[in-house]
Amino acid sequence: YVLPNKDVLVVESKREFSRRWGWRARRRRPRPPSANRITLFRDADQDGRPEVRKVFLMGLKMPFGLLLHGNFLYVANTDGLLRFPYKTGQTRITTAGEKLLDLPAGGHYTRNIIANGDGSKLYIAVGSSSNVDKDGDDAKDPRRAAILEINPDGSGMRVFANGLRNPVGMSWEPATKSLWTVVNERDRLGDQLVPDFLTRVREGSFYGWPYSYFGQNEDPRKKGERPDLVAKAVVPDFALGSHVAPLGLAFYTGTTFPEQYRGGAFIGMHGSWNRSQLVGYKVVFVPFKSGKPRGEIKDFLTGFIADKQAVKVYGRPVDVTVTPDGSLLVTDDRGGKVWQVSYTAAPTFSRNP
Repeated sequence: YVLPNKDVLVVESKREFSRRWGWRARRRRPRPPSANRITLFRDADQDGRPEVRKVFLMGLKMPFGLLLHGNFLYVANTDGLLRFPYKTGQTRITTAGEKLLDLPAGGHYTRNIIANGDGSKLYIAVGSSSNVDKDGDDAKDPRRAAILEINPDGSGMRVFANGLRNPVGMSWEPATKSLWTVVNERDRLGDQLVPDFLTRVREGSFYGWPYSYFGQNEDPRKKGERPDLVAKAVVPDFALGSHVAPLGLAFYTGTTFPEQYRGGAFIGMHGSWNRSQLVGYKVVFVPFKSGKPRGEIKDFLTGFIADKQAVKVYGRPVDVTVTPDGSLLVTDDRGGKVWQVSYTAAPTFSRNP
């Protein structure tokens, strides 16, 4: 997250597996707990090499989303939304945060947050607790698999849109000012199902999970349970491919990249974990025109896969953020790096007559 003074905040967290996720936890080697902190980087001379690196905030609980709104920094923990007083230029927060809103914890643990144009409403992305809600627990909690809308003080919570298995990245499309998100779809229906997607978030709409996918395609594991919801499921705007795991989303509002990138969407793909061959593990670009995707998806930043056959990778992209100078920051949680992609036009030469 880039602050107005160009300081960069990097969230450090990971999912801590609960008993509910035990089948996946047993397949993994023991690993250290979540760092639960935010680190600040300051690059005063803007040469791409930060001179300052400091722990900015600690003691969080699987944090993910950040938002500066007025004089407060909002932090979306897995179990709730906090806000902290913030002054421009400060390099550490030591005051206790104020909890504004409880959120359902765990499962797909990331909780992202974004404000609308005039700052009157905040939107929080909350994923499901499971793959297809086999036990019906998520059906009892409307906050799950949804994007929520609240007032900046945490009041007035309502479900803005639901049926979104795991929405993570959110961004405002610059031409229409509409909210868009990328969504991780369900697993265990094969390599080619179900497509993860990019879509405009239509107020009051239902996007199918867990009863159907990509519109009215009924999930065979939920067959006949809710035909009424299947019938109303909205078809997402753009399929990204199955199991690519899109996490980051940023529309390009800078001016330094070539014209072809202006107004389009950059997406960080974390990559597949349960597919026979790796997919994702890259940053892609979707061109937009008049507020809608136009044209094919294009690879933008690749090279994260070391060996497909041996299932070895160098890194896994997570978030993407446009900086004030028009470059793109990409977080990589496997490599433990933040990459900066900038553009310098090739020099032109005039030939003497």
